[in-house]
Amino acid sequence: MIPANTRGPGGVIVRYGDTDAAHVLSVYADLRCPYCKRMELALGAVMERAADEGGFAVDHHFGTFIDDAAGGSGSLEALAALGAAADEGQKPFMHYLRALYADQPSEDVDAFADRDNLLRLAGGIEALHGDTFRQKVMERTYLPWAAQVSAAFGTSGVRSTPTVLIDRTPVPVINAMGYAVTPEAFLAEVTPP
Repeated sequence: MIPANTRGPGGVIVRYGDTDAAHVLSVYADLRCPYCKRMELALGAVMERAADEGGFAVDHHFGTFIDDAAGGSGSLEALAALGAAADEGQKPFMHYLRALYADQPSEDVDAFADRDNLLRLAGGIEALHGDTFRQKVMERTYLPWAAQVSAAFGTSGVRSTPTVLIDRTPVPVINAMGYAVTPEAFLAEVTPP
């Protein structure tokens, strides 16, 4: 099974925005990555708004390497739950993505492996209150898909997260101090002259 609002072979890329967008922002991330959290909380809404305004579409590529590095299965489990959110629409997917990052545990805590916790984090998103979403999370419907997404990340050539590209050109999202760049600096990089 492949969630809605995905693209590529096996639906391994989750698209936010226009399916025929002229420009594509590719975001490579791991749901347990603390630097990805910094990027998402500072720039996620900026990316969403720019996509809503037609500047570009956002293609999400997810890895689960922190599961291997720190132990556990939280990246994979959270990714499977995100697949269930993508079925409910692009906005619920984006809002759930932000909710996961906002409540991200420290790398050595595998809280995302707890499906009750994943459902609790969806509590503030009305579109995810239905039985269908709950059932898909509890039954791990998209766990095989999540494994495919992770495998595709592994063969992408990207070696660190977060990595962001606009039309295949790298965009800095984390500064030398380890924090997210400002929305202004980000938009200056991704807005065509």
